[in-house]
Amino acid sequence: MNSSIAEVDYREVMEYSRDPLIIHTDYKVLYINHAAEEFFRSSKEIMIGASPLDIFQESSKAAIRQRIQSAYRKPADVIEEKVFRMDGTAVDVKLYCHPVKVGDSMAIQTYVWDITRQKETEENQRNMNDEINELSATLVPLVDDAAVLPLRGNINQEKAMTLLELIPGKVKDQGINRLIIDFSGVYTLDRMVIDYLFKITDVLSLLGVRSIITGIRPGLAMEATKMGIDLSSIPTVATVKDALRQIGMTLQE
Repeated sequence: MNSSIAEVDYREVMEYSRDPLIIHTDYKVLYINHAAEEFFRSSKEIMIGASPLDIFQESSKAAIRQRIQSAYRKPADVIEEKVFRMDGTAVDVKLYCHPVKVGDSMAIQTYVWDITRQKETEENQRNMNDEINELSATLVPLVDDAAVLPLRGNINQEKAMTLLELIPGKVKDQGINRLIIDFSGVYTLDRMVIDYLFKITDVLSLLGVRSIITGIRPGLAMEATKMGIDLSSIPTVATVKDALRQIGMTLQE
């Protein structure tokens, strides 16, 4: 078994790895695999002999230099960095490096993982959380125990689920017994989202809160009807002003 392992061509293993790999020593690249050629949009002929520091932004080079020096003794921690391809495009990556022996000399083997999609997902999640927090924060108190929840923009399933989790608690904390949920700023809804939004009224009803839906445009109403959603079970009026009248409040003209 040991002899079989010894016969494995390590260079071939690296070459066919899907992860971009770079081996360098004394700040000179000794080897890159095919995945690294594709990732950096370059070739072995161009990158071998170059400095591994060249792919980093100037503000990072000093720290990367220290990291390389320490990696000759022990594996370095995984870090996130921004690197540059040979065509000048910047990419967010994770880097991991460890010492290897090349002939009689010590070198560093570095793994490069593209985290562009991960970063985009994280940014989208942050933006969505901000939108959800903004939506749930706009529980507009009126007088006594009444408030308006103005929904707006594009509400997807995850936003609707989060609203279902947040709104009942906010209503309870603020002592609200009458809530107007205004859809006039919402333009697209699918069946799942509509289901979740209408579940809010069910939950509020269990808490003793009277809900009124306003601002359902004809197009959305027709869409809900086609989906088999029964709007007749929920008090629905055209405008917030109409809802205020229904709950016994009037606006000063």
